[in-house]
Amino acid sequence: MIAMADGDALLELAVSIAREAGEMLLAKRPARPEVLATKSSPTDVVTVLDRAAEELIRTRIRQARPYDAILGEEGGETPGLSGPSGEGSTPGLSGPSGEGGVRWVVDPIDGTVNFLYGLPDWAVSIGVEVDGEIVAGVVHNVPRAEIFTAVRGGGAWLAGERLRCNTGVPLSRALVATGFGYGAERRRVQAEVLADVAPVVRDIRRGGSCAIDLCSVAAGRVDAYYERGANYWDWAAAGLVAAEAGARVAGLNGKPANPELTLSAAPGLFEELHDLLAPLDPERG
Repeated sequence: MIAMADGDALLELAVSIAREAGEMLLAKRPARPEVLATKSSPTDVVTVLDRAAEELIRTRIRQARPYDAILGEEGGETPGLSGPSGEGSTPGLSGPSGEGGVRWVVDPIDGTVNFLYGLPDWAVSIGVEVDGEIVAGVVHNVPRAEIFTAVRGGGAWLAGERLRCNTGVPLSRALVATGFGYGAERRRVQAEVLADVAPVVRDIRRGGSCAIDLCSVAAGRVDAYYERGANYWDWAAAGLVAAEAGARVAGLNGKPANPELTLSAAPGLFEELHDLLAPLDPERG
C-alpha cells in the first residue's frame, strides 16, 4: 500500500498539471471549438483542444516522472519504463487491475459536448494508480474553478473543506444523476430504464460529465449516480473522490465499476438503487 505522503506528492503534481491544462483550455477555447473527429458515433466528438490538453498533460507527467505509464482517453496506453533502480511501471500495463508501478489515468476534457457548446460543466480529470489501485485523483471543473481532490485514506476535499456524501436518503427522496451513451440503440434502452427510475425517485439530473456527477455525489449536490457507457478514465479520479466522501462506487451484482454500469451512492441508498436497476437489465443493448 502506498504511503500517505507518497499519495500526497502524486496528488500535488496531478493538481498542478490539471490547473495548467485548465488554464490552457480556457485561454484557447474559441467561441465554437473545432470538431476534429468523431469516435463511436457522430455525436461522440473530439475537439482539437482535447488532444492538445492531453498532450500537455502527458508532457508534464513525463517531465516530472519519466518512467511512469500513462493511459489517456485520446492517446491510449503508453507503457511505463524501467528506471535505473526499477522505478516506474512495468511495460505492458494495460488495465485498471494491472500490476506494476505508477500509472496516470487521464481524461483531458470530461464533458466534451459541454465544452463544445460553452456549457459550464466540463473537467480535466487525472487519477494516479499504483499497482492497479487509484491512490490519488483530481477533477478540475474548469469553468466553475472547482478542484475536487482525494488521496486514498485521506478523504475527499473541495476548497479546503472535507466532502461527505448525503446519507440516510431513501430512494423516494433521492436526486439521481445519470448520463446517456452515444449510440441510438443504447439511448433507446437507457430511456426505457429511465422511464422506470424517474417515477420512483425525487428527480433526475443529467449534467453531461461522469467525473463531475461523481464529485457531485461526494459533495452532496446529488444523492446518487448511475450510467452505462462511462469509461475508466471518466471515473478513475472521481470514483476515488466519491469513495473517500463515503459513497459506494461499483457496478451491478458485485462487480466493480465498469463501462457496462457505474453506480454510486451512500450505503443504503446504493443498495436500493441497485435493486431497482438490476431487474431492468440496464446493461442490455
